[in-house]
Amino acid sequence: MVRLAAALVGRAKPIGVRLFRALAILSLVLLVVSVGSACVGTESISFSKVFSDPTMHALFFDLRLPRVMMAALIGASLAIVGAALQALFRNPLADPFILGVSGGGAVGASIAIALGIDRVFGGMSFLFLSAFLGSLLAVFLVYQIAHAGRTVLPGALLLAGVAVNLIASSAVITIQFLSDPNRAHQILRWTTGSLDVVGFATIRNMTLFLVPSWIILLMMAEKLHLLAIDEDTATTLGVNVKRSELVIHLVCSLLVAVTVAVGGMVGFVGLIVPHAVRILFGEDLRIVLPGSLLLGASFLIAADTAARTALGSTELPVGAVTALLGGPVFLFLLRRRRRYSAL
Repeated sequence: MVRLAAALVGRAKPIGVRLFRALAILSLVLLVVSVGSACVGTESISFSKVFSDPTMHALFFDLRLPRVMMAALIGASLAIVGAALQALFRNPLADPFILGVSGGGAVGASIAIALGIDRVFGGMSFLFLSAFLGSLLAVFLVYQIAHAGRTVLPGALLLAGVAVNLIASSAVITIQFLSDPNRAHQILRWTTGSLDVVGFATIRNMTLFLVPSWIILLMMAEKLHLLAIDEDTATTLGVNVKRSELVIHLVCSLLVAVTVAVGGMVGFVGLIVPHAVRILFGEDLRIVLPGSLLLGASFLIAADTAARTALGSTELPVGAVTALLGGPVFLFLLRRRRRYSAL
């Protein structure tokens, strides 16, 4: 097994051409989707008037472009986390929310909305800080439950994450029930995903967390490629499995905490995008990770464009659109996995 894995890794190393081709295609897709999204809306954008018409300038630079960038950041983060966790757990149905991060963030955000606190601390809203701290607290709780001595058990980690998310969902429903109707509606809208943003301040703060985390995961692509084969194989080939798993867990948790704190719970991006990249460009994690980063950005930009234009002046929550697209894909993957397991 080890020799076979080493041979496969050895053969997979000359991937420069395949990687360049994948990134070139996906970058072009991202560019086209981004430009199209920036132009489409209840009022069309004319680039010839962006710098001459004050109204057009404000619409493009204060509303459209920040929203496209927000969707790109969140989509890219969720997709690369999904690709990393699917490889780490060797489970094609793993997604970014399995570690309880989304549940903790939802509780924190619900508390902030219910209290009606609109203050800003250090350039960050109380809503963001509350959701972010809730996510980190949930991750800490999940790890405490999953610890067995110095070892974190993967199965216990997944079960603890599911349990924390279920408890958090009950807490969110309770907070909604106790809040006034207006704030309850705000909580519902936030939990279904929202990319409303004005200006670039929030985006600038997000990039301070997201970009370094992307770089860490991309640098660990080789190790993830080996971990996806087998832990024993990875150890034999020089990977410090426990340390690598810890770093990946923490980085993924940080990425999801930031995205949940800003955009709410946007589901299915991290589940279906890595599978699409594998179908298009193969299983090599050194292609899947950066490919998921680019395709995840394109996918969420497209979904957000559909959410704000499909019903005219009425805007759908972007999480509803991703769920409508991702739900059937999830059922297909689950059915195929069960069929293969029965063979």
